[in-house]
Amino acid sequence: MDSYKVVVVDDSAFMRKIISDLIETDSIFQVIGTAVNGREAIQKISELKPDIVTMDVEMPEMNGLEALKAVMESYPIPVIMLSGINESGLEETILALESGAFDFIRKPSASNSQDIIQVKELLLEKMHSAMQAKQRREARRLEEVGKQNEVIQEINPILKSKPMTLATAGSVKAPEIKVARAAPTRNMLQKEIRNPKINTLYEPVKRNVQSVKPEHVIQKVVLPGIAKIVPKVVPKAVPKIVPKVRQDESKNSSFQHLIAIGCSTGGPRALKTLLEKIPEDIPAAIVIVQHMPPKFTKSLAQRLNSFSAIEVVEAEHGMILQQGYAYIAPGGFHMTIRSSSIGQYAISISAEVARNGHRPSVDTMFESLLQLHNIERHVVLLTGMGSDGAKSMKQLYDSGVNDTYAESEETCIVYGMPRSAVELKCVTHILPLEEIPNKIVRMLK
Repeated sequence: MDSYKVVVVDDSAFMRKIISDLIETDSIFQVIGTAVNGREAIQKISELKPDIVTMDVEMPEMNGLEALKAVMESYPIPVIMLSGINESGLEETILALESGAFDFIRKPSASNSQDIIQVKELLLEKMHSAMQAKQRREARRLEEVGKQNEVIQEINPILKSKPMTLATAGSVKAPEIKVARAAPTRNMLQKEIRNPKINTLYEPVKRNVQSVKPEHVIQKVVLPGIAKIVPKVVPKAVPKIVPKVRQDESKNSSFQHLIAIGCSTGGPRALKTLLEKIPEDIPAAIVIVQHMPPKFTKSLAQRLNSFSAIEVVEAEHGMILQQGYAYIAPGGFHMTIRSSSIGQYAISISAEVARNGHRPSVDTMFESLLQLHNIERHVVLLTGMGSDGAKSMKQLYDSGVNDTYAESEETCIVYGMPRSAVELKCVTHILPLEEIPNKIVRMLK
């Protein structure tokens, strides 16, 4: 088998050397080029056509986020971001994951050989996963093309053998026309984006929020064999002021539904899609495990909170679950849920040994729900490599939890965790990501 071609992007010559050497310890990968900033990276990627790229987040002239967006537009391939742990690096990394990066790793400490070994193992694991996901998508695409060709071959003889008449015209389907969804108007946004802190979307005086003016972008209307460019007006999302991590005493801590979500690779994008469709008045609390190292989960929670009608926070030990809140397990710690004697539910955070190689672990959180018999539990597995969460979803299913969800392969970045649950036959709803939040809301009612 031919090796996969890699381009390494980093402004540090020393780090480019380290990352290149780590990658080439696996003979299946070959570093064919390096770049010192985002601008050079775009040029090298265009010329060399690599299979995968590692991209530093913070670089001069053009940073990794800007370069990533350009790559995704012109030559979309798997990109793994390398991030520092300063505040700027954390925020840029979360934005990169939203913008199409396959995944990220923390940059290794050059003075710590053990840290370099750990980063190497994690980097190669993610690169292998990216290539496998790419192959699966290509196989699905070829399968779809094959099905379309079969239909064409069946129709062609009919069209050639029989002249088209008014009687037969109705039996031949016209080619499907795919039209991009119209951009939302401000009136639509007022109905669809419900911000609990702003009574009227465009009344900035109440919260000192500047209303966001629409910016023109280009969307495509695709016809068979024709690409037509049509300008559309797409307003940017209106950001919400991020509150400090504290609980709202006005929120109800007595509720009947608990939504538990597990995800890994591709999770930040999936969580954004899911949480921004959850209404403010949802009669449930939400608990989330996203595989991430320490510090990154706080930035993730703040970013998701800016898009969501509900409150999204990084979980802290002893927090009482409240309706209309989503709690993200802090990176590097397990999160479990326990019931109190007064009918409330509290979060426990622990630094126990990693499970399935993960801390936080989805299995650990899901298993803690087994004892919560007085509340309706709704269990969700989204995109992610591996099988974390599948066995405990099976335990919950066998114990009587019959509202379980798995993201379908067509929308997963990596169809690992959901597929493992599907194979255990413990999933009642297998849905594309966009359909999961609406289905959950309907089930709550």
